[in-house]
Amino acid sequence: MEHDMQDFTAEARRFLDAYAAKAPDRTAFTWGEGDDSMAYFSSLPPEEEREHVQRARDWQRIRHENGFGWITGPPEYGGRGLTPVHDLLYDAIESEYDVADTGTLSVIGLGMIGPTILAHAQPRIKDRWLPAMYRGDAIACQLFSEPGAGSDLASVATKAVRDGEDWVLNGQKVWTSVAQHSQIGLALARTNPDAPKHRGITAFLVPMDAPGVEVRPLRQMTGGADFNEVFLTDVRVPDDHRLGEVDGGWTVALTTLMNERATVGSEGAGPVAAALSPDRLSALMRATWTWDDRALRARLAELLVDAMATEHLNTRALRTLRAGVTPGPERSVAKLMYGQNLTRAAHFVADCLGPRLIADTGKWGTYAWSELLLATPALRILGGTEEIMKNILAERVLGLPKEARA
Repeated sequence: MEHDMQDFTAEARRFLDAYAAKAPDRTAFTWGEGDDSMAYFSSLPPEEEREHVQRARDWQRIRHENGFGWITGPPEYGGRGLTPVHDLLYDAIESEYDVADTGTLSVIGLGMIGPTILAHAQPRIKDRWLPAMYRGDAIACQLFSEPGAGSDLASVATKAVRDGEDWVLNGQKVWTSVAQHSQIGLALARTNPDAPKHRGITAFLVPMDAPGVEVRPLRQMTGGADFNEVFLTDVRVPDDHRLGEVDGGWTVALTTLMNERATVGSEGAGPVAAALSPDRLSALMRATWTWDDRALRARLAELLVDAMATEHLNTRALRTLRAGVTPGPERSVAKLMYGQNLTRAAHFVADCLGPRLIADTGKWGTYAWSELLLATPALRILGGTEEIMKNILAERVLGLPKEARA
C-alpha cells in the first residue's frame, strides 16, 4: 500500500507540474498583505460567475483526461477504481498548486449526486450522466428542500403522478445551490399521499432544461445569489430517470445526505482556514489593539482548541477510511462543529473590530470580515441543521433515548 501511494503521489505531481503552477505559500501570513476577502459565498456579477464556472469545467475536463477526474469511480464510468485515501491524497497535493476552484461542480454534483446516481440509477442513466458529470460536461443540483420541508425533509409536497412511461412533477423547491448552472437535478417528490410520509416519496433525476422547469435566483444578504428557488410545473420526467424504487425515495435521499455531511464537514480551505488561523486572528487582535483583553484572548484559545479537535476528528475519519471502514456518525459531528466554529470565529472578530466591521473604511482586514459574519446563519442550516446534527450525536454517539417520532 505504501509503495502504491508513492507511485500515485509521483504520478499526481507529474500531472500537476505539467498543467499548473505552484501556488503561493499559504502557510506564511503577514498582516496587510495579499487578498483579505473572507467571503464564504460568491458575490461575483453573473458574467464573472459564468467565467468562473467555465474555468472549473475546463480544469475538471483536464483532470478527467489525465486520470484524476474520478479517482474512486468505477472504471466502466471513467473512474480509476482507487480508494478514498487516494482521493484525499490527491486533494492534498493539488492544494499546493494554483488551479481553478471546482466547488461548483464537486461539492454537490460530484460529492453528493454522483454517488447517489451510482448507487440507485438505472444502467442507461449511469452510462449517460456519470461520465458527463465527472468529465465536467454536466453540473448537478439537489432539489430537496421546499418552503414547508427543510429539516423535516420527509414532508416534501412536490407531487409526481404517473402518466404512461413518464412522471409529471409539480411543486416548488428552495435553497437550491448552483441550479442556475446545472443540467440535471436530483428531486424528491411525493408519489403516494396515503403512505406514511417517509414511505410515499420517490427520487427522480430531472433535466433542468425540461419544459416547466423555472430557476429564480435568491439574493442573499452577502450580496450574491448562490441559492435559487426552482418551480416545477407539469415537468415530464421519463420513468428511466427514476432513482430507486417507486415510493422508495427516502433510501435514495439518505445516500445523498450521508455524502452531504461528509462533504460539508471536511471542508478546510479558503475562508474556513483563514477564519480559524491562529496567525491571522492574533494579528487581528494586535491590529485592533485588543490583545491585552484577557477575556478575548481566552475566547480565542477556546476557539482554536475546538478547531484543533475538529481537525483531529477528520483525521480519525481518514484513518477509518484507510482501514477500509466507512466512517459513521463522526461525519455529522464534524459538520456540526464546522458550522459552530466558523460562527464563533465570526462573532469573535466582530467583537474585536466593533464598528469597523460595518463601515467600509478601506482598511485591510476589517470590513472584509462582514461577508463571513453575514454567511454564518446559513452555515448552521446547510448540509443539515444544527438540531438534526445534535440529534444524531445524542442518539448514535452518546446512546441517549431517541426523540419521539410520529
